Amino acid sequence: MAETTDDRLRLLIERVERLEEEKKGISDDIRDVYNEAKAVGYDAKIMRQIVRLRKMKPDDRREMDMILDTYKAALGIE
Repeated sequence: MAETTDDRLRLLIERVERLEEEKKGISDDIRDVYNEAKAVGYDAKIMRQIVRLRKMKPDDRREMDMILDTYKAALGIE
């Protein structure tokens, strides 16, 4: 029983390690895309914000925009 448990644990650990390596590769690819965009004149910081906004549900995005507008008005921004 212990040997089976040990084998399963080892396999799970190895699986996590492979996934971590894949994640690093994907992160490197994403960084390269932002660098490419920057090289042709796009603002990578703004692109990251757009990607974050596109992940949001429309209702959540509208709510965030309303709260942001309220805060900006309270602080006299714009």
